[in-house]
Amino acid sequence: MKFLHTADVHWGMTPDADKPWCRERTQAIKDTFAQIIDLAREREVDFLFISGNLFHGQPLLKDLKEINYLFSTIPSVHVIVIAGNQDRIRPSSAVLSFNWAPNVTYLLSETMDSVFFEDCNTEVHGFSYHTAEIRDSLPSGWLACPSDGRIHILMLHGGDATHLPLEPDALAASNYSYIALGHICTPKVLAEKKAAFPGSPEPLSQAETGQRGVLLGNVNPVTREVDSLEFVRLCRTQYIPLIVNITPRTTNAELELKISQEIKQRGTQNIFRFRIRGMRDPDTVFDFTNLLSRFRIAEITDESEPQYDFPALFAAHPGDMIGFYIRAFDKPDPGPVEKKALYYGINALLRTKDERS
Repeated sequence: MKFLHTADVHWGMTPDADKPWCRERTQAIKDTFAQIIDLAREREVDFLFISGNLFHGQPLLKDLKEINYLFSTIPSVHVIVIAGNQDRIRPSSAVLSFNWAPNVTYLLSETMDSVFFEDCNTEVHGFSYHTAEIRDSLPSGWLACPSDGRIHILMLHGGDATHLPLEPDALAASNYSYIALGHICTPKVLAEKKAAFPGSPEPLSQAETGQRGVLLGNVNPVTREVDSLEFVRLCRTQYIPLIVNITPRTTNAELELKISQEIKQRGTQNIFRFRIRGMRDPDTVFDFTNLLSRFRIAEITDESEPQYDFPALFAAHPGDMIGFYIRAFDKPDPGPVEKKALYYGINALLRTKDERS
């Protein structure tokens, strides 16, 4: 039995809402989900498991129609969906009365439910969120399934203190063939070939770095165990954090060229966060305006420090405010905040002196 496992699609979300590329990110989520549908068709899988948060919030009827159309294009694939904390079931949820394509099963109950697919000898178990949080651990009885010769799959959404806390050892000891998890947006295997989070197929925030995609697995029909579990990369965009080191000789033009080359090497479709580190010439003030207008840069943090010759400065100003300020910060091992205060203070005092001279 071959399956695709995804979760935390967050259809309808607008990542980087304050950035010029935000609409492209909204569309990328939809385009990547369409890729998942294409992959299910190409790999001829039997099941597509969607373990919660298919939608970013309560889906509108138009969203359900769009998603359902995509599902209808893979009629030979059993699509199984549970609701997560974001798209939880409410009394007014449109999903309650929606007429899904024949190949779609939405496990709407807030208690454990299951459905059996005779053509694949597979029973899929799971439940949907009806509240924003589930602080209680999974009842131990829910991790047991009958030894009846069927392949048993468990779909769960959770994994942190306020959303269905999970015990990896308990999941590993379960007699389910596979446990399809959702909620943790970074790909993570909790028990080898047994329980895994696929992560969000598109990164949803700057904190979600690294590759994104889905899990492709196969359950041996005889042993009823997963004999292969493969991560398939799909995401169109990555959030990439980079550190750029400089020296006192680094100029604005040189730094701009260095950052531009880093972006072009890794792909201009990606979104970057830069941290500038090292010592710089005290007279140099970096201007990132041009870079921010040309590329997808979410943030540039200048952590560089001006290279002042403090002993020489103190020798030249032993009795004025500059000398007093340097002496006030004369400690064996100043912390980063004290260093910044010293550099900014000296810079301000020197500029004030220059303006008066």
